[in-house]
Amino acid sequence: MSRPTLAHLSAGVLTVMVAAAVLLAVSGSRGVFEIAVLVGFAVALGTLTTALLVTGAERRHRVEGLRARRTSSVRASAEQAGSAARAPHPEYAARR
Repeated sequence: MSRPTLAHLSAGVLTVMVAAAVLLAVSGSRGVFEIAVLVGFAVALGTLTTALLVTGAERRHRVEGLRARRTSSVRASAEQAGSAARAPHPEYAARR
């Protein structure tokens, strides 16, 4: 897995902050251990968010690279076939 970008890290940190705030507000926990468990769960959610974003970006780049290679090879073969059997232009194509 490649290194996360600033956008991936920012999304993970934002997820941690929002999840921690929501979990603490909803649970009404007062004990240190309970708060530590909720914050740990929020950190786990943020880590998962970052990992999934990085994995999705890698997959997207790999698919785009494959698509670009496939498109360039199709274009090259079409140009070779088109230059070999180029049909004459119809007479209306020369007029403007």
